[in-house]
Amino acid sequence: MALALTDKVLAEKFWPAEGAALRFKQAVLVVAGIALLTVFAQIKVMVPPSPVAINMGTFAVLTIGAAYGARLGLVTILGYMLIGALGFDVFQSSTAELNGVSYMMGSTGGYLAGYVLAVVALGWLARRGWDRSVVLMALALLIGNVLLYVPGLVWLSHWIEITGKLNTATYGSLSSQTLAWGLTPFLIGDAMKLALAALIVPGLWKLVGRARG
Repeated sequence: MALALTDKVLAEKFWPAEGAALRFKQAVLVVAGIALLTVFAQIKVMVPPSPVAINMGTFAVLTIGAAYGARLGLVTILGYMLIGALGFDVFQSSTAELNGVSYMMGSTGGYLAGYVLAVVALGWLARRGWDRSVVLMALALLIGNVLLYVPGLVWLSHWIEITGKLNTATYGSLSSQTLAWGLTPFLIGDAMKLALAALIVPGLWKLVGRARG
């Protein structure tokens, strides 16, 4: 597994620039990334009784992390969080009644924190060339997904307790209910999203190589 630094991540290979032009390009990428996160978060399927929906937000998060690198990816995801915290409808299930910080402290709040960890991890690994191989990209995405789920499940478990939604008669225990609501319904969908991203990013690298070859 290659861990040596590579010269560029994917976003740096398009429209090379420096100085003011570089800053403009980075600003455009951040705005485009926030827009992508917003749109993909709305592509969702509810899986009752879980309060967490299957959505394409994780696909966007992991792909942006790999394509942008850790620093620009982090700026993008924090910009997305800030817009959401201000009350704009950018999250998967935010509404006129539940939005902003109140939404972020809800059942999915831990997954939002996981977005930050996943973006940084994918960017760090992409900088080391993992995004140029389907196998290594798949492994990087798996690592990112784990980092996304850990805070998501920890917070969901806490949220179930503090909101009085624990149902031991149905699930037997808090941990079983947490996994049933926050993990198991999403495994197949996540595997499909990871497979798609693992093909797309290395595929784009091949296209860049041919265009410059």
